[in-house]
Amino acid sequence: MKKDVQVKKGAQGKKPVQNKKAVFLGSAVVLLAVFVFGAFLYTSEKLDKSAKAAERNLALLLREHAPKLGPADAKVQLVEFFDPACGTCREFSPFVKDLMKSNSGKMRLSLRYAPFHRGSDNVVKILEAARKQDKFWETLDAVFASQPRWAPNHKAEVELLWPHLGNLGLDLERIKRDMYAPEIEQVIAQDLADAKALNVTMTPEFFVNGRPLPSFGYEQLRNLVNDAVAKAYP
Repeated sequence: MKKDVQVKKGAQGKKPVQNKKAVFLGSAVVLLAVFVFGAFLYTSEKLDKSAKAAERNLALLLREHAPKLGPADAKVQLVEFFDPACGTCREFSPFVKDLMKSNSGKMRLSLRYAPFHRGSDNVVKILEAARKQDKFWETLDAVFASQPRWAPNHKAEVELLWPHLGNLGLDLERIKRDMYAPEIEQVIAQDLADAKALNVTMTPEFFVNGRPLPSFGYEQLRNLVNDAVAKAYP
């Protein structure tokens, strides 16, 4: 009889163990579901905040006065803050041109000034004065091509730049007058104010549809542009 009783006790003792396992598994499933749902909400909220931040950035990025390249109805807006005396800006220039070419008709480039290097504000003034003669892009190419000669040690020396602008068909005497126009000073002041508001502290700094680079580099810029193009032109 004792043996039978012991067997019954053992059989009865298994039920609480099975119930505990079921409760544990059920709790784990619930916790996993809560975690997945929480992660989804967090990601959605993060993406929503990122989209709103990009939209706010666009109000500061897309200024009417900025030099622009590409169709006005392009759905991908690439904005670059640059310094004409910045060596990295010079190195990125051909890369930006390639991005524009490979996404022809889909992208618009806007250039904003961030003359952080000493004396580079005067080079910006020359660029803006050349723009009054419809020679902005040619002058920018010449400025970058000759940069090592007029910006030794990243300090802009304008007197060394003039000889490199002589074959562009510019009225250089007019440039020297126009570069000190009040409206050019206002352009520089506005761009620097927007750069500060957007926390731009180094050049070049890029924004694609209002979104900054996650980290700096050629691939990061290409990926951000490709992602924007894929979303805008599915």
